[in-house]
Amino acid sequence: MGSTQFPAITALLLAGGRGTRMGGMDKGLQAFNGMPLALHALRRLRRQTLPPAELAINANRHLDDYRAFGVPVWPDSLPGFPGPLAGFLTGLAHCRTPLLLTLPCDVPRFPLSLCERLAQALQAPGADIAVAATERAQPVFCLLRAGADLHDDLATYLAESGRQVEAWTARHRRVVVPFDDPHAFANANTLQELRALEQPTMTDGDNPCPHPPSAC
Repeated sequence: MGSTQFPAITALLLAGGRGTRMGGMDKGLQAFNGMPLALHALRRLRRQTLPPAELAINANRHLDDYRAFGVPVWPDSLPGFPGPLAGFLTGLAHCRTPLLLTLPCDVPRFPLSLCERLAQALQAPGADIAVAATERAQPVFCLLRAGADLHDDLATYLAESGRQVEAWTARHRRVVVPFDDPHAFANANTLQELRALEQPTMTDGDNPCPHPPSAC
């Protein structure tokens, strides 16, 4: 994107789920090519074409294990594991930068251009939220304007038992950002799926990673 200047971004890695389809395991702590998924994602965030200014993890279990990765850990403010939107709410409450990026911990090949492309799209007049998409929306990969408006509306939506990320983002001025490679957004719901994702691949036109697989 050349010399374009974007507002600073806080990236929040969502690792606060129950891991039900993984037998109750804490997904973010499961090994991907010998490295915990959450730590792998943090390293990939630092390699973005537009690196976030700050990193944090949303987790509700094993908090000391997550803190050992060297970034703040923000548990849900709502009880009962209500889903990724609870992580959004926590992120909006804590975020100190103009923009908040959310992404799940179980998608190890997310594009290295994710931050930059979402930030570019969010420059559209009036846009409050940018959401990634392939053949379908990837709404948990979301860049939001941090502030009271989105926070308060989300708090209301959750209080009314709303849980769907796409339904909530659709309430706002949203821009959808297409990515070409659906494999870049492949997630692991089971250990078998996680093992399958360990094979090296090229994602969304990124150059093949020159580092060992555990660093990609």
